[in-house]
Amino acid sequence: MATKMELNQIEVWDGNMAATHAMRQAQIDVVAAYPITPSTPIVQNYASFLADGYIDGEFIMVESEHAAMSGCVGAAAAGGRVATATSSQGFALMVEVLYQAAGMRLPIVLNVVNRALASPLNVNGDHSDMYLGRDAGWINLCTYSPQEAYDFNLMAFKIAEDMAVRLPVMVHQDGFICSHTAQSVHPLQDDEAYRFIGDYQAKNPMLDFNRPATYGSQTEEDWHFEHKSRQHHDTMKSFGVIERVFKEFGDLTGRKYSIVEKYDMDDAEVAVVALGTTVESARIAAKEARKQGIKAGVVSLRVLRPFPYDIVGEALKNCKAVAFLDRSLPAGAMGMLYNECVSALYQVEGGRKPIVTNYIYGLGGRDLKQSDLAEIYVTLNNDAKTGKKSVPTQQFIGLRGPKLGFF
Repeated sequence: MATKMELNQIEVWDGNMAATHAMRQAQIDVVAAYPITPSTPIVQNYASFLADGYIDGEFIMVESEHAAMSGCVGAAAAGGRVATATSSQGFALMVEVLYQAAGMRLPIVLNVVNRALASPLNVNGDHSDMYLGRDAGWINLCTYSPQEAYDFNLMAFKIAEDMAVRLPVMVHQDGFICSHTAQSVHPLQDDEAYRFIGDYQAKNPMLDFNRPATYGSQTEEDWHFEHKSRQHHDTMKSFGVIERVFKEFGDLTGRKYSIVEKYDMDDAEVAVVALGTTVESARIAAKEARKQGIKAGVVSLRVLRPFPYDIVGEALKNCKAVAFLDRSLPAGAMGMLYNECVSALYQVEGGRKPIVTNYIYGLGGRDLKQSDLAEIYVTLNNDAKTGKKSVPTQQFIGLRGPKLGFF
């Protein structure tokens, strides 16, 4: 149920503007950035706010995305609240420093406006950059709309800065479909948003003249394993903090989020698992499929890293057939979402092992149509009834020309 606050305050923002206002309300100390489509408006809006005297802090325009994250690392190491944004090729250039930020346990927030990776060059949205950075040691949060781009940015600061976590966080939104689509957004008042995040708590700033120390030195085989395993341990243990922050935000705003979200799954026999704006399309298709007598549902992830194996497995354990939709080129393998969710299924006791299939879709911004999703649900339903797979384990959907199926 909407709160009084929500009903009285509505803004029309696209996903980029929504992310910028959340960053503004967080009272960031430093934004170091280099523009790239379709994330440019996030940092451009922030720079305009600063130039107009609307906010305090520092905006550092650097020479590349690699330098942008390097600037963020330096500012966070000095004890500042830090954020930036990027996409695609810029994200790829940034990857080296992403590992540094995570290994140094710096609570930076990075908005990734998802876009295809070259070659060939493409400025439209798919999940290539999301998949590229999934193992860099950052917590990864997934949004589907401008409202969620706003909400998850606020929560990202609170999660990252928690003393039990102290890890950087990426907030993903689909390029153009979310980032440039204007919708009604219910923001918090500035003071309320800042009160939710809280004052920045510095954890022994690394760059402290009173405590000189060396960072980034080589560890080799004597301590490297211990360092990385501790980082992994704390990442996997961050679920508790993430759930608590989601609950606190829900109590404040009336907007409830879960690590894994289920739609019409109570009696579902077939399901689609997806990320990003595709989730909303799949929900519409599932409702239409139910009118045809197909017990269809949708499962989506809000948290891609750490990966919620137990929750995903539990959500799907009673299904007879499941399609995993990957919006990224797998480059000689099954899609990432397929691989990880199938792994989750084999960790659940007492559940059936459904027929599973992997659809690659939407590369370079190609639309996934309702007719495509309807075809998927019909195929899943037929598989569920016959117990046979009527399509290859992996195929491309929405591709012009003859169908390409593998395995």
